[in-house]
Amino acid sequence: MSNAIALPSARHGSAMNLRFIDWIWHIRGSVDLPPGQTSEEAFARLEPLLRQPGTSQQRGGEALRFTKIDPASQDKLAVFENGLLQVEQDSAGPVLRYHLVSRALLLCFLAPLLFLAFAQLTIAVGQWQKPAAEAAAKAKADKKKDAKKDDVRPMNPIDKALGAPAPEKDGKKPDRKGDKYSPTSAYVFASLFALLYVIGRILEARLVKARLRKSLLGAE
Repeated sequence: MSNAIALPSARHGSAMNLRFIDWIWHIRGSVDLPPGQTSEEAFARLEPLLRQPGTSQQRGGEALRFTKIDPASQDKLAVFENGLLQVEQDSAGPVLRYHLVSRALLLCFLAPLLFLAFAQLTIAVGQWQKPAAEAAAKAKADKKKDAKKDDVRPMNPIDKALGAPAPEKDGKKPDRKGDKYSPTSAYVFASLFALLYVIGRILEARLVKARLRKSLLGAE
């Protein structure tokens, strides 16, 4: 008798690991069916919500799958590329469980990471070119200083008698140019997209549940 224990396959392990992060662009939830409503009645009431241009449906038993290709802007579920709606019997009664996938949420989540990468790249390039830029600026300043060393007008005798200070040899203020390697813009865009993702993730989860509930109740 062998005492070996079968290990889960690499594919199964990858699927388990993916489940811990797929909440980023997957929305799951459930809605209680109204008392006495069957699965046939539930899907019939959901039909107007899913009967949209670019949406295809596949019905099998107590489950319905839908896929969207180039959905119209007025489609209330346009943000989701595909999804599964399934009627199950819960301890408190029948419920509609849904699992929806949104590529838009995923892209919105990845955008801040992309801008943060740009910010780090900008900082790295700035640090790499900093010594050369400082040396060029010093050489330019020394050249200007040498050129204006003897270019000083003599003081007016009256001003000199009154004790006025002598004019500076180089009274011109140095130019102040913006740092072209500043990561500020990248940080701003990263913050905006992060805020947009958080708001969108919370809002879409609430909106889809409210819309499914209204459809099951026949309110839309």
